[in-house]
Amino acid sequence: MDLVIVDTYEDMSRVAAEQIEAVIADDPSCVLGLATGSTPIGLYADLVADCAAGKVSFADVTTFNLDEYRGLAHDHDQSYHYFMADNLFNHVDIDPTRTHVPDGFDPDADAACAAYEEAIEAAGGIAIQLLGLGHNGHIGFNEPADSFPVTTHCVELTESTIQANSRLFDSIDEVPREAYTMGIGTIMKARKILMVVSGEDKAAILEQSLFGPVVPEVPASALQLHPDVTVVCDAAAGARCREHLA
Repeated sequence: MDLVIVDTYEDMSRVAAEQIEAVIADDPSCVLGLATGSTPIGLYADLVADCAAGKVSFADVTTFNLDEYRGLAHDHDQSYHYFMADNLFNHVDIDPTRTHVPDGFDPDADAACAAYEEAIEAAGGIAIQLLGLGHNGHIGFNEPADSFPVTTHCVELTESTIQANSRLFDSIDEVPREAYTMGIGTIMKARKILMVVSGEDKAAILEQSLFGPVVPEVPASALQLHPDVTVVCDAAAGARCREHLA
């Protein structure tokens, strides 16, 4: 595992964007695994700027997002379909038919999740999977549990995740209670994993995820078992990890 601690959020975003661009440069038709949330917004802005400047092209890239709320229409302003269009897809030269986000509006959870898993396999698997890190250690919407979920599945969100996401909705009652998400097994199949983490409030869980025991109660701890992981964090998030690097 490669842990890169930089000074600021802006530095984190730039370093992470360059990691993704390096994968695209190596294979312009690669498959990217993407994430939502506040942390990757900066790196998506960097990708948009670099695409406009001709430094990177998404023309032949295929993407699969980690997750989606269950029950939100694709054009709902808090759906991850909407988030990705607003922050990346509408501003780069990507073919919309090559972009994939789980269909949270499909009421048949088993069918929707199985179809998503099959689509990833049919595309040849994910070259690099971008992740954020939840306050409880969740990656995607894989919440703390008794075991590591393997494939794309429907999950009940924990109260802490619902509370964390409520700031984005008019009221906490509007926050979906379920989501479709890639499983830990699906994430671990990616050939490379890139996790971005920012803020002092993530310092404790980042340390626990990278240097604590590998347990399903801390879903991100599974990344310790992956052969090619890069974690890029700002100084605040990485504060408790520095002592492990000495």
